Amino acid sequence: MPYVNIKITNEGASAEQKAALIEGVTRLLQETLNKNPATTVVVIEEVPTDNWGIGGRPVTELRREQRQAGQP
Repeated sequence: MPYVNIKITNEGASAEQKAALIEGVTRLLQETLNKNPATTVVVIEEVPTDNWGIGGRPVTELRREQRQAGQP
């Protein structure tokens, strides 16, 4: 029984996008490792950007700087 935990920042992934992730990961495990989709568990955790750090800095700060610099 595969268990997959996907962690993303809580920056607005839609229900449709999350459903596509769940379906895609389940299909990949079935096609690649011959795992049974009925026993495959996929969990998506959305983490606040204040609780996610890259390069020693919170993502909230990095995103703010990107917006100020005109980057997407």
